Amino acid sequence: MNNIYENAVEVARRTMTLFFVVDTSGSMGGSKIGTLNSAIEEVIPEIRKISGENADAAIKIAVLDFSSGAHWITPAPIDAESFCWNYLDADGLTDFGEMCKMLNEKLSRNAFMRDVAGSFAPAIFLLSDGEPTDEYKKELGRLKENNWFKKAIKVAVAIGEDANRDVLAEFTGSKEAVVAVHTPEALVKMIRFVSVTASQIGSQSSGVGKGGVDRAVSKQNEVLDKVKSAVENDTTGAVEMENTSVSSTDQESWAW
Repeated sequence: MNNIYENAVEVARRTMTLFFVVDTSGSMGGSKIGTLNSAIEEVIPEIRKISGENADAAIKIAVLDFSSGAHWITPAPIDAESFCWNYLDADGLTDFGEMCKMLNEKLSRNAFMRDVAGSFAPAIFLLSDGEPTDEYKKELGRLKENNWFKKAIKVAVAIGEDANRDVLAEFTGSKEAVVAVHTPEALVKMIRFVSVTASQIGSQSSGVGKGGVDRAVSKQNEVLDKVKSAVENDTTGAVEMENTSVSSTDQESWAW
């Protein structure tokens, strides 16, 4: 009898999908993609634990990479309990617009958001080191009209000095949601912190119906407050957010 009850509770849990959207263009080669792969692989057990201990929501993970084109590494969101990170390779251009198009297609109840028990607004984590090599404005505009995207927690990490933070801010909706990292150690730290924080807050119980937009904004702000605090408490100087600055001398020493 207890097993029947426990299974019923499990089925009733809603889903929160964590999207890793990863730039795998040629400039991400070498230590950048290597560090990223290792960092995400290492944080998955923590996400798995958050999901397992959450009575409100099961966390699923989806991975979209983009370079010369874009494609889904995961054909559908995968339960955190069974998800394994497959190492990505870096090569090609930076087709940002194609990434936006493919993300928009899957943020739908007819696609990735169709969980029968219901879905919380997703968390979308974008990692990039460059700027678009395609005409992205039209597809980004369409993506920003998507209601799931509007309600999503969105954070971007700009990797290195050449990342176009303005484009990343267009994606997230604000410069405050863009974190710049300048060393492999800083990248590892922020991948872990953002992934864990977004998973914890995004999977908290709150609806997407009446008042859903207000609650989604609250979750976004809560994540950004925690990320900002982590950046302010960083003593290496290798992490930045809007309204923070570093000296050019220090920047020159942050080579990948």
